Amino acid sequence: MTINQTHRNLSVEIGRLRLRNPVMTASGTFGYGEEYGPYVDLSRLGAIVVKGLSLKPRMGNPPPRIVETPCGMLNAVGLQNVGVDAFIRENLPFLTQFDLPVIANIFGESVEEYVKVAEILSQASGVHALEVNISCPNVKKGGIAFGANPDMAADVTRRVKASTDLPVIVKLTPNVTDIAEIAESVEAAGADAISLINTITGMSVDIERRVPHLRNITGGLSGPAIKPVALRMVWQVIQRVSVPVIGLGGIMTARDALEFLIVGARAVQVGTAHFIHPHAAIDILKGIEDYLEQHQFDDINQLIGTLKPGGETC
Repeated sequence: MTINQTHRNLSVEIGRLRLRNPVMTASGTFGYGEEYGPYVDLSRLGAIVVKGLSLKPRMGNPPPRIVETPCGMLNAVGLQNVGVDAFIRENLPFLTQFDLPVIANIFGESVEEYVKVAEILSQASGVHALEVNISCPNVKKGGIAFGANPDMAADVTRRVKASTDLPVIVKLTPNVTDIAEIAESVEAAGADAISLINTITGMSVDIERRVPHLRNITGGLSGPAIKPVALRMVWQVIQRVSVPVIGLGGIMTARDALEFLIVGARAVQVGTAHFIHPHAAIDILKGIEDYLEQHQFDDINQLIGTLKPGGETC
């Protein structure tokens, strides 16, 4: 008997956070939500992760700061944002109109900045969780990224957890030797969930002028080119931690998202795809619904983590 698609359960739990479906937006690719409002029914999303927020407004890096690459793009936007206070005052009221979990991505140049931003957002009505971007440089430690060192990653996680009652998701950088080691350290420090991966550092050169395409020289590579790397890292982390894992990196289609779910990700985030198709997340959600119908799953959780050992042979 065919199961009525409207009766399928697509809801997932990320710690204390319950999502109506596993499709989220990725920070930095969906603005503060209002920018996509004319094109997307925001209420259909599992959650929205807003553009990264810092204690004070940031102008970001000078242009050029985005360049297209084969199967992806490089960006060196530099975490431009309006600052946490302006977000609460000017952007959050729009999002609270929707029955939609709002996840605030946060960052800082010191542990103290992370804590202060977390404290401010914890007092705001309408924020449901924090996503802690630990790819940022720690200025007090010579500029090394918080996420590049297990001890620093654990320290910022522990301090943010102590400053908020909101669920804390820690977003990992892939620019490390052993990402699973970092994941274990933030889990031990109290992370409620882990999201990965952030962008991979890369560069591109204009051979006619013999200069970097980006003013910053290097930038973060995203898009379909990084999906196999992201999928491998998500799978590796899932083998080593017990907290929920959110997968992202190069997800362009429902098939991409399904790969992450099958290896065990509890949810996915859609990022660069929005620059090509503003309604990418909704299309991916529809594709997941179709897959569940075709394969007779009445609950998305029956699919998550069903990867079988071995692979196809030639």
